[in-house]
Amino acid sequence: MTIHAHATHQVLNQARPATGWNAFSGDAVLQGIVARGAPWVADKAAALGAHAGDAEIQDLARLANRHGPELRTHDRYGNRIDWIEFHPAWHELMRLAFAHEVPSLAWTTSEPNGHLARAVLSYLWNQVEHGTGCPTGMTYAAFPGLAQPEFSLWREKITSGRYDRRPLPVALKEGASIGYAMTEKQGGSDLRQTQTTARFLEDTPEGRVYLITGHKWFFSVPQSDGFFTLARTESGVSCLFCPGFLPDGSRNRLQIQRLKDKAGNRSNASSEVEFRDCLGWLVGGEGAGIKEILSHAHLTRLDFAVGSAGLMRQALTLALNHTQSRRGFGSSLAEQPMMTNILADLAIDSEASTLMAFRVAAATDAMETSEQERHLARVTTPLAKFWNCKRAAAFVVEALECHGGNGFIEENPMARLYREAPLNAIWEGTSNMMCMDVLRAFNREPRTREAFMAEVGQARGANRALDRWLDRLGDEAAKPRNDDGHGRRLANLMAYALQASELRKHADEAVFESFCRSRLDADWGYVFGTLEPSPELAGIVRRATVAQS
Repeated sequence: MTIHAHATHQVLNQARPATGWNAFSGDAVLQGIVARGAPWVADKAAALGAHAGDAEIQDLARLANRHGPELRTHDRYGNRIDWIEFHPAWHELMRLAFAHEVPSLAWTTSEPNGHLARAVLSYLWNQVEHGTGCPTGMTYAAFPGLAQPEFSLWREKITSGRYDRRPLPVALKEGASIGYAMTEKQGGSDLRQTQTTARFLEDTPEGRVYLITGHKWFFSVPQSDGFFTLARTESGVSCLFCPGFLPDGSRNRLQIQRLKDKAGNRSNASSEVEFRDCLGWLVGGEGAGIKEILSHAHLTRLDFAVGSAGLMRQALTLALNHTQSRRGFGSSLAEQPMMTNILADLAIDSEASTLMAFRVAAATDAMETSEQERHLARVTTPLAKFWNCKRAAAFVVEALECHGGNGFIEENPMARLYREAPLNAIWEGTSNMMCMDVLRAFNREPRTREAFMAEVGQARGANRALDRWLDRLGDEAAKPRNDDGHGRRLANLMAYALQASELRKHADEAVFESFCRSRLDADWGYVFGTLEPSPELAGIVRRATVAQS
């Protein structure tokens, strides 16, 4: 007797695949940013944006996170090599990111607004894969730190547009990436507690050389071709740049102790390392290491603000795709009033976060030519880093819930976003550190406070709730303070003021008015989906939807 297998049911009413769109060409908000600030980058953005909705590229992202990096301390002959092995998907993603100029565009273009244009690429890349966004962001931020003449070869290699995975001295490579190793066990974010030491070795044509001894608690991307670190010299905490490999082809004298088993960002390697007379060149002056590193931090923090906005945009795109193609109770999920309210609320938050991040990028481009923009960049960089990174986690949780149980399984990219979203608020300065930096900017330089208030004050008269909010912000900013306990409160007021100002300039009227009613006029609950019901909500959802091809 032959027994035939029979299907027990038909598979119906599942959401369409989360692919088939261009994250630039289908994004009205991002297209507007490019048209106003850097129209010359549109073709590059469209080419990169196609990858975000490409099924094969998204599978590379899945594989790179499914099969994480592995530490190889020794080769098969017993030689110490301290190398990281990655799945081929990681290398292909890195190749794509470097080929699309994600780390380098700001430094290679002769067109105006290079930082804004490069931020567009980073925003899009953060909708492709987030772990590779760490080395691309650090390599971008490292360029100004390599300004000394002896680093010219490094500048050439990190801006080549080529990804070279081979463990070789930089002179033998087609391209290079840069990492940072700062955090120590006892100090955490307080870099003044650095215990690692560096003793002077010699002056060479390549620079002033030191030998570094110590331990670093977090070293992300330890397989980088070169990296910046901090160590104590005779004059205090100093910044040093170390090659991953020495000119004779041997590994620089660092030992990777273990890889961190992180909750998210699993495709990327983060490690603990020990320096054992690790060779490094002095960057800047002796004893001025923290000041030097903070000059890089402006760019890494900008990248995190942009990256979190990109992560939120990806989560919104996935939520819209699911709810618009899955049905329940007689209509698509997205058409049901409660879900429409949630999606519109998410769309408003996404647009506000995106516009704020790109306002900071525009200010960064103008820092050298405008004192107003320089002061604005000084305070809005930590502000946007704080706010966008903090909002991302709550945003992603709501977007995940739009999927129901389907969002909470690893086959769905939402699960990866859920694990990824909290991290940006920790890296490159925690939320508290960002708020403390905002306070320092306000308290130490009155012109910075004036520049910010002038920026947001441009929106006065557009909405009564916004006018009242600006009055409240002005009162709060003027209060004398003896501690930083009010830092988050002030940053909250500032973030909403800046977002409202940007929405007034660039968003649809419905988005601006809904933002002001909900965020500024107390007509909002503590969760997404509590907007005042209105016919405009469906239009806000349509505007946020990325069309599939």
